[in-house]
Amino acid sequence: MALCAVFALVLELGQAVTARHRAGGAADLAALAAADRALEGPEAACAAARRVARAQKAVLVRCTVHGEIADVVARSSLGRYAPSVRARAAPPSVRARGVPPTVRARGVPPSVRGRGVPPAGPRAVAGRSSFASATSHRTV
Repeated sequence: MALCAVFALVLELGQAVTARHRAGGAADLAALAAADRALEGPEAACAAARRVARAQKAVLVRCTVHGEIADVVARSSLGRYAPSVRARAAPPSVRARGVPPTVRARGVPPSVRGRGVPPAGPRAVAGRSSFASATSHRTV
């Protein structure tokens, strides 16, 4: 009987972790899509984010675009768990202005780290394409 209880607990934990990861992935991708379309206006950016979230089996809860910075919240349900995750994305040049040099040094050669020089090129920020997610926060 105790073994069944442990097994049920492990299954519940697995569902919670899976739901959180699904929501996080959807939020990150939706923020990247919105930032990619930010110059077309908030409506077009949020529509792109909504399509991406839906493709990831999530719901876009909130989407705001300020200049080139997209801020989204996505929710994914699995079983009785429905975590919401916030993600922000912007072009690397916008991110570099507000991020400490030690954080933006990822992807920069060691000889340049700590000098406050943002990486150049489309794949320079955290190994992603021309836009990179700045933060992800879990809000349950």
